[in-house]
Amino acid sequence: MYRIVVMGDSGSVMGFRALGLEVCPADTAEEGRAALHRLSKENVGIIYMTEQLASVLAPEIERCRAALTPAVILIPGKEGSLGIGMEQVKTTAERAVGADMI
Repeated sequence: MYRIVVMGDSGSVMGFRALGLEVCPADTAEEGRAALHRLSKENVGIIYMTEQLASVLAPEIERCRAALTPAVILIPGKEGSLGIGMEQVKTTAERAVGADMI
């Protein structure tokens, strides 16, 4: 069975632990890069990642998107949304439908 992990700065992800999700705090780009590399080799199906962390790990996330797992889904961090996650949803919908639906 695949695991679900939430990655981001400590302040943004610790609340997800109360929901029973596995959390992987990464307060720096290097911690995030190492954790993403490690998790992509493990039995992880979905990684929810804060947009703030994803903004500094863009090349690594693109490599993950080329593979079947893990799926990287962006969520707003404690600082709020950067709009990156919504833009990716829009792009994916355009690719699937062939037109801008959002």
